[in-house]
Amino acid sequence: MEKTIDTIYEEMLAVFAQASGYLPSPSCDLAARLYAAAAQLHGLYLQAKWLLDQSFPQTAAGEYLERHAQIRGIQRGAAVRAKGTLRFGVHTAVNTDLEVDKGCVCMTAAGTRFATTQAVTLKAGTLYVDAPAEALEPGKQGNAAAGTVTIMAAMPVGVKACTNPAAFAGGDDAESDEALRLRLLDSYRRLPNGANAAYYEQTALSRPGVAAAVAVGRPRGVGSVDLYVAAEGGVPSPELLAELNRYLQEKREISVDLRVLAPTPKPVNIAVAVRPAGGYTFQEAQAQAEAALRGAFTGALLGKGVTLAFLGNLLYDLDSVENYRFTTPAADWEGSPTVLPSLGTVRIMEWGA
Repeated sequence: MEKTIDTIYEEMLAVFAQASGYLPSPSCDLAARLYAAAAQLHGLYLQAKWLLDQSFPQTAAGEYLERHAQIRGIQRGAAVRAKGTLRFGVHTAVNTDLEVDKGCVCMTAAGTRFATTQAVTLKAGTLYVDAPAEALEPGKQGNAAAGTVTIMAAMPVGVKACTNPAAFAGGDDAESDEALRLRLLDSYRRLPNGANAAYYEQTALSRPGVAAAVAVGRPRGVGSVDLYVAAEGGVPSPELLAELNRYLQEKREISVDLRVLAPTPKPVNIAVAVRPAGGYTFQEAQAQAEAALRGAFTGALLGKGVTLAFLGNLLYDLDSVENYRFTTPAADWEGSPTVLPSLGTVRIMEWGA
């Protein structure tokens, strides 16, 4: 039980009275000095407790938890920017080319900003041009529903409108302390020995760009291992797979037949009715709900199931949503080591409509 300042003060008074034979008056200078000393001792108690917490991975937090993880070769997952496409257009085709520079910024009504990642040209006689873009700030807040990025911070010459024809997706927050703690403690429960599944999974997770890894033993008989990996944004690129394969072939045990593979995407279609909370319009609740759902489907879901409780918690945590009811999926979907759940169609309807 943690001692309070008053508890420490009373203990000091008791010891002083026992040693001196009298109890100082509460208003005297000595009592004030003892209370000040009790406050300092209380601070030392708190500091000692904090230091004890940071000494163990079960209770450490922040950078101290990261230091425990580094001992095991584990890094905190960094925040990821959402990516998508911005479409710039005109109401009537013009007879000159219009330039849209790299770094052109557009925003949602809520102020989430996106910037083009390369320059594009709206050709004469055409009505629009698409440019690849990404959120300026990493994190799930960059996941935006289609048609919600409609404000240009600085309008390119001649361009009249912007939008995003498809959703911005793939944005994810930095790994939380609890998620990092789970990975760290799991590394102690399943100690890699150079040949087991934990070794290949943890080695892959130590490489940049890898969000999840699942090893499947003996897919082609004794001595064979298939390692399925996912990137932050979902299915890994051929370049990431090739780099991982080269790295792991050097690390694998002798005579092990190792393959590094991309998982099979499993689209999860979602249809849900939402009731906006007080002070929010349905459009605001709809946009936030879609962004939350899109932000949850990252590479970290590799091998995991998708439950209605998981989807429901995403909406329950939104201030803009008072209630929800899923019609699709109708039941939980069980995971498979070779499958990566991905977001399929999303239909968000107004409650009672």
